[in-house]
Order: sequence, then structure tokens, then C-alpha cells
Amino acid sequence: MWGRQNNSREVPSPYKRMPSRDYTNLPCREENPARFQISVGPETTTNPSWRLSLPHVLVATISSFLFGYHLSVVNEPLESISLDLGFGGNTLAEGLVVSTCLGGAFLGCLLSGWIADGVGRRRAFQLSALPMIIGASLSATTKNLEGMLFGRFLVGTGMGLGPAVAALYVTEVSPSFVRGTYGSFIQIATCLGLMGALFMGIPAREIKGWWRVCFWVSDVPAVMLASFMVFCAESPHWLYKQGRYVEAEAEFEKLLGASHVKSALAELGKLNRGDEAETVKFSELLYGRHFRVVFIGSTLFALQQLSGINAIFYFSSTVFKSAGVPSNLANICVGLANFSGSIIAMILMDKLGRKVLLVGSFLGMAVAMGIQVIAAGFHILGSGALYLSVGGMLLFVFTFAMGAGPVPGLLLPEIFPSRIRAKAMAVCMSVHWVVNFFVGLLFLRLLEQFGPQVLYTMFSTFCLIAVVFVKRNVVETKGKSLQELEIALLPPE
Repeated sequence: MWGRQNNSREVPSPYKRMPSRDYTNLPCREENPARFQISVGPETTTNPSWRLSLPHVLVATISSFLFGYHLSVVNEPLESISLDLGFGGNTLAEGLVVSTCLGGAFLGCLLSGWIADGVGRRRAFQLSALPMIIGASLSATTKNLEGMLFGRFLVGTGMGLGPAVAALYVTEVSPSFVRGTYGSFIQIATCLGLMGALFMGIPAREIKGWWRVCFWVSDVPAVMLASFMVFCAESPHWLYKQGRYVEAEAEFEKLLGASHVKSALAELGKLNRGDEAETVKFSELLYGRHFRVVFIGSTLFALQQLSGINAIFYFSSTVFKSAGVPSNLANICVGLANFSGSIIAMILMDKLGRKVLLVGSFLGMAVAMGIQVIAAGFHILGSGALYLSVGGMLLFVFTFAMGAGPVPGLLLPEIFPSRIRAKAMAVCMSVHWVVNFFVGLLFLRLLEQFGPQVLYTMFSTFCLIAVVFVKRNVVETKGKSLQELEIALLPPE
């Protein structure tokens, strides 16, 4: 709906709106025929320069940096915040400060597909930055718990919207031969955000009111995201769906270079379908012709969370403390393991492929959980078992970052047809937030009821289930254009 309204206000296009199958046969414009006489010969057999699209991708990943930062910004300063705002010792209030942003993130994520399709990817990024700027400023200046919770909720809406749009945008603007590498930047940016929040929070216990600085600092990258997006390319795929073909051509030139524009447009025209602008019905995603691909995406995100990654992050400080490792050092170790795994994923994503990394990652996580089970079963060994547990946790985080962390957010926009891509991503990532919430809610209770051996065995089992699921259902997308994948995977009418 928004797409149609927005289209009526755009700069007039020299072409009338028409189905995509008609665009491939458009005549050359007489006043500038050179524009459409780009050869599809030897020049286009080589890959376009990755340097053209890189700046646009880097700006988009600022949203992922903000996601990581706000996810952990209250971890270190929480005690100071509770004392300054008058709810010290109230564990319920402290829990709300930590988790209120998750409610906002679920809402932002759920609406992300409709926003991204309605106003475009660039404006969606800017809309995600706005509540993060307002929410962080409100949190930094508040004098009471209510103001903090409202600020955290606003920040959460931007956290939910930004990464979902980033996954779409990076997939749609990246050349196919580096799309996996660029997709890994999202995970790396999230790691940097987590580590940035950790280092910003270290002085909070020594300097009174430092926690307010932690929130103020986050406004800088949010303003950068909103400002730099003005100069970034809009997704040509979105423009093409809106019937704005000449603008799509111009954006392809920014991203790929002039010699690759004609072939890129021809790829879009291969789909030979004229229904791109029709409204996507929710029923199509839940039980229509696209159900299978949405089911695969939702299950991948659910298994990602059921593997226990967020529970491990939550519980790691306790295990490290038992082994005599200070919490700051423990957080740094976990952050470095996460970052190192993300770097390796970036290097291997376009060499080994998405499916290989997913299978290897979940297998490694299952092994790491097995080490945790052994360590929990031989607690009488004392410090040896504790160090074994620490090693298992670091291995788990490392192998997660190599595949199960970055791959789903990249793989799903690749396999979703362009018509449903944004909204299907919104549905799948909403499943991620729901499962994330329940794992965090139930982890400590399950740990108390069943003990670490049973709980870690459950997590290991989910990792093995994920290996089987990936082998049976996930297709390899390495090096293939989005149009090739859509033609191969699109279900019949």
C-alpha cells in the first residue's frame, strides 16, 4: 500500500509502469541511446568491482553495531543505574531495564517488512535511527525508572527494525561473488557493538553518573546512520518492484559500475512476472505457496536460539567467576571468541558456502555442549572441570560465530522471492525474538530444576537436530544471483 502511494510522488519516470517482463524489450531512448547500449559481452563476464558497493554496505552495518551496543549497554552499569534511579536491590526492576528493549525489538522487527517495502530500504534505516536517538537521549537524562523503561522500549523498536533491514539491504546491493563476505559484516558489526558497550561501561563503577555517558555516546553512530544514508544507494531491487526502472538503473551504476548495469537489469527481467507490486497477503507466508521457504527460515532462527547461545552469554560470567576469572576479563574473552569466529566466517562464506558453514557450526556447538556436560558431570575434579567448562563455553561462542550466528540473516534474504522478501524476513526474525525471550526467561529455572547436565544435553540435542535440518532443507546459495535463486526455488502457482 505504502509503495503505491509513495510512487505517485516520485520524480516522473520516462517510462510508464509495466510488468517486469516488458522492461527487457524497451527501446533505446533517442535522446541518449548510449545509456542502453551497454554491451553484455566480455566486459560483463568479469565480476564488478567490490569497492563500489562496499561504502554502502558499511553504512548499513552501523545499524548492527547499534544493535550490539544497546543489547549490552546496561550490563556493566546496571548497578549504578539502579542506585541513581532509586530501585537498587529490586531485581524485577533491574530485569525490566535489561529486557524492555526486547519487547520494542519484537515490535520493530514485526513491522520491518512493511516499513521497508513501504518507504524503501534507505528511509527504513533512517526511521530505525530516530527512536534509538530519542530513546538513548531519554535514558541518559531520566530521573526515574519509568523514563528509563520508556527510553529502552523506544531504543528496542529501532534495534528490531535496523538489523532486519540491514539483512535485506546488504543482500540486495552486494555483487553475488562477495555477498557472503558482506553479509558477515553484519555479525562483525554486532560483535564490535557488544565489545564497545563493554569497554564504555567499565568506568561506570568508579565514576558516578558515567552510565549516562554510555547512553549519550550511542547517539553518535545513530546520527551517522541517518545522515550517511542520504548519500547511499537505494536498493535497485526495491526500485524495480515499484516500477521505477530508470532509478534502479542509476543505482545499479553506483553499485556495480556502468558496464554491468544492462546485465543486472536483464537478470531482474528474467523472472518474467508482473505481480511484484501486488500486496503480499499474510496468509501467503503462513500457509500459502511460500509457506515452505518461510518455515525453513523460521525454523533456522528458532534452532539458532534453542542452541542455547543467549543462555551461554547470560551464564558465562558465573562460570568464569567460579574459575577465578574476573568478570571484565571473562567478557573480553567471550567477545574475542565471538569476533574471531565472525572474521573466519567472513573469510570462508564465499569460499566454502553457507550450508557447509551452518553444518560445521552446529556440529561444533554440539561438541562444545558435550564438553560442558562432561565438565558438569565431573565437578569433583575441581578447578580442572571449571577450566574445561570455560573452554567449552569459548568453543561454543567461537563455532556459533562461524556459522549459526551470521548465516541465517544472510541466507534467508537470498532464498526468499523478491516479492515477499522483506515481509518474510520480518516474520522469521520475529520468531527469533520470541524464542530468544522464552529461552532467557526459562533458562535459570530449568537449570535449577534439572541441573546443568540435562540442560546442556538439551542444547546439544537441538544443535544436532539443526545439523539434520540444514542438510535436508537448506540449499547452497554461494555465488548465485538473487534472480537465479528465485527462478530455481519459486514454487509453482
